[in-house]
Amino acid sequence: MYELTDHTEVINRLLARYGVKFGIYKNNVFKEQLFPFDAIPRIIPKEEFDCLEKGLKQRVDALNLFIKDIYGEKKILKDGIIPEDFIYSSPGYLAECEGIVPPKGIYSHISGIDLVQGKDKTWYILEDNLRVPSGASYPMIARNLCRRAAPAIFRQYHVEDNRNYADILKATMDYSNTGGINVILTPGRYNAAYFEHSYMAEKSGAVLAMNSDLIVKGDSLYFKDYRGRDQKVGAVYRRISDDYLDPMTFKEESLIGVPHLMDVYRKGNVAIINAPGNGVADDKGIYYFVPKMIQYYLGEEPILNNAPTYLPFYEEDRKYVLENLHKLVIKDVAEAGGYGVVFGDRLTKEELERYKEIIRKESRRFIAQEVIDFLDIDIEDEGKVVPRKADLRAFVLSGEETVVWKSGLTRFSRNPDSFVVNSSQGGGFKDTWVLSQ
Repeated sequence: MYELTDHTEVINRLLARYGVKFGIYKNNVFKEQLFPFDAIPRIIPKEEFDCLEKGLKQRVDALNLFIKDIYGEKKILKDGIIPEDFIYSSPGYLAECEGIVPPKGIYSHISGIDLVQGKDKTWYILEDNLRVPSGASYPMIARNLCRRAAPAIFRQYHVEDNRNYADILKATMDYSNTGGINVILTPGRYNAAYFEHSYMAEKSGAVLAMNSDLIVKGDSLYFKDYRGRDQKVGAVYRRISDDYLDPMTFKEESLIGVPHLMDVYRKGNVAIINAPGNGVADDKGIYYFVPKMIQYYLGEEPILNNAPTYLPFYEEDRKYVLENLHKLVIKDVAEAGGYGVVFGDRLTKEELERYKEIIRKESRRFIAQEVIDFLDIDIEDEGKVVPRKADLRAFVLSGEETVVWKSGLTRFSRNPDSFVVNSSQGGGFKDTWVLSQ
């Protein structure tokens, strides 16, 4: 597998030519940059992935039941498993979604679950991404280029084929489709994940559309094609956030949403993938309660563990966090992309005291976690093979059944002193090989 390093430079040049980039806005300036690829694959043995697969299905099934419950009967709140004010103070909870049951009752059709593996080989869940998780396109196209560069390697190793992601995605959209075409709704080429939007549309056979291509007429949503004909839309895989989805329901200043889309959705006449309001379940604070959700909704013990986590919202946890802040990781629940993550051992005495005061005043705003010593994986850096920290984003798709894609996005830190692997923080990515035997 290390033979692939001979092709790293060529593969990265091809990725750049195909527009495999990500973009970020910083200080109101859009900057687009390459997502560096490392050709040494991460390898996950079959037995290990079989366990991950069971645990990921279990987790996503419980999360779907939780979202349905929160916007419906709210049994988990009535039974005191999760405090009511913790839910209603979540920035991801949307009162506008109360009482809405999406087609086929599925809320998180595409879940991106972030995991890390400790040096003891135990896998831990770090985050659940249930709103608009991205990243599946990168290992798809990278694998394709690696196959072309060194086909003999893939005859030597028994690696699960990852080219089926688009087929799984199409089946997921088709299952919830209310009658009509599938559409991938993009805000346009200046979006950070625009490459993925266009790539997934091409591979899944869905129509790539901007908001100006979609219109609500009566109780249905339509796509206006290049001939000016209206085609009914049955499923919208939206790649824009809830706040900007429909200016008539959410932010009225949105210029990238579709007016009255939520009216059609409420009536059950279009599936929105993923469902609006899912943010209530991937709030970093709610993450703390997912093991309890699995026990509550499924009557099972969690197969995969959370990282050891403390919730300063609770007095006992807050006391522990304040006493041990110097050796914990602090995460702001409202941040994403690696931002708002602070390692206590890197703070000065004055900074520690300042954070303690903020935590006392805004306890709902943070979670704290024990530092997991990630398993180092090999990357190539300036011609040398060196160890770096890495995570894994697994993709779980919920349609007629819950399916875990036998691949994933492995992101790694290019900084030897950093645990933060996000692309927005300068990280790179590599392919994930799941062995078939």
